[in-house]
Amino acid sequence: MDIEESGHYVGCQWFALRVKSSNEKRVATILRNKGYEEFVPFYQPRRVRSDPIKQAGLPLFPGYVFCRLDPQYRLPILITPGVLHFVGVGRTPAPIEDGEIRAIQSAVQSGLPAEPCTFLEVGQLVRLEDGPLSGLEGLCIEIRKQHRIVVSVPLLKRSIAVEIERAWVRPLGIIRRNTPRESQLALTR
Repeated sequence: MDIEESGHYVGCQWFALRVKSSNEKRVATILRNKGYEEFVPFYQPRRVRSDPIKQAGLPLFPGYVFCRLDPQYRLPILITPGVLHFVGVGRTPAPIEDGEIRAIQSAVQSGLPAEPCTFLEVGQLVRLEDGPLSGLEGLCIEIRKQHRIVVSVPLLKRSIAVEIERAWVRPLGIIRRNTPRESQLALTR
């Protein structure tokens, strides 16, 4: 393989590997020793515990290791102990943009507190699992900074917008897209 000026191999891309639970560090070490560029971002949990494993840091993406490689030569990765499969569509691994990996690396290296959070999209149905509105379902209509989202909660066939803590929400997996009429009304407001 040819090496680019940046030091990376030509044709190499980042991929996500699904690994056995609690094997992220071990798999990353094996891949590094095999000569692959790997990345496992860690964070420090907010709660201080007496468990030394917890204090050493937890993976931001539990069960995943990022690896840069030429996808034509993925067998050495697949036979690595602890690796389950590549993340992708069917048997085709899906590459991850360099910019996405750089953004995660920058966030981790910044020293700012980082932690995993539920992935939400505007238009997604959610259930409130905690807080004073626990048990209600609603539609995520806006995602704001500082771990707050706004959810539209149907109440007496009307909606109210409520700002809630992100940690209270569990996504239901259904995303509702605006109809052309709703999009037109939103533009005229």
